[in-house]
Amino acid sequence: MTNEFTKIEPGGSLLIAWQLKDKKVVLIGGGEVAAGRIVNLLNADAKITLIAPRKGLNKEVAYRIDSGQIHEFIDREYNNEDDLKGANMVFTAIDNVEISRHIYNVAKSQNIPTNVADIPPNCDFYFGSIVRRGPLQILISTGGQGPRISAKLKSIVEGALPRSIGPAINNVGKLRSKLRSIEPTVGGKPGAKRMKWMIKVCDNYTFDELAEMSEEDLDRILKGYQDNEIPKRSLLDISKVLSAIKSISPTIVGMVIGSVMTYSFIGRNK
Repeated sequence: MTNEFTKIEPGGSLLIAWQLKDKKVVLIGGGEVAAGRIVNLLNADAKITLIAPRKGLNKEVAYRIDSGQIHEFIDREYNNEDDLKGANMVFTAIDNVEISRHIYNVAKSQNIPTNVADIPPNCDFYFGSIVRRGPLQILISTGGQGPRISAKLKSIVEGALPRSIGPAINNVGKLRSKLRSIEPTVGGKPGAKRMKWMIKVCDNYTFDELAEMSEEDLDRILKGYQDNEIPKRSLLDISKVLSAIKSISPTIVGMVIGSVMTYSFIGRNK
């Protein structure tokens, strides 16, 4: 009976895709570690408030500030609990352990998730190695125990992914959006039907085929939704050819047909 269910492995972390778009995130520190944090936060479309003296800033951090990528830059060291006010998340990337722990305690008193660089016990979450292919994000985490192992695994995963995976996922996203426009119902039988049909689409085409699909291809596939049908890739290719033929000038089509008929007539009279 117990073999029917997923085995529990305690001691892990909850790996989630936290949505930070347009959310205030406070980052304290301006060194190399802060530069890495900034990249991750900008990729998540967060609004960063950076607190660090301009003097001694990491070159990349200075570039992010000067190019307007940092929402708010406070040119000084952290010295006020109000610096964390309104933050959805807090990061510290400074060498002073005492100040880092103080910031952590202040953030916890305000129920703000916090990451303190190089002090795992004062982290509500850890960073892992990230593999990115367009909308695809894969997080490799060792729970803070072996960052270098995560980096080595990242190169293995990157080499195993098909080149077309990013564009393929983009097209699946477009198709899902189109489908929701004609079947917007959430939950119930319509929701279940929509989910099963999308599973069939993903299972019936290769990543390369999904990646190569045009808007017209997606629209043709969508036509099969009501009848729960998925056209084969070969049928999509035939549809392209027919569409191309229809787009040719009627005069040219007539000339081609005339030439074929003339050739056939001459052949019969030899």
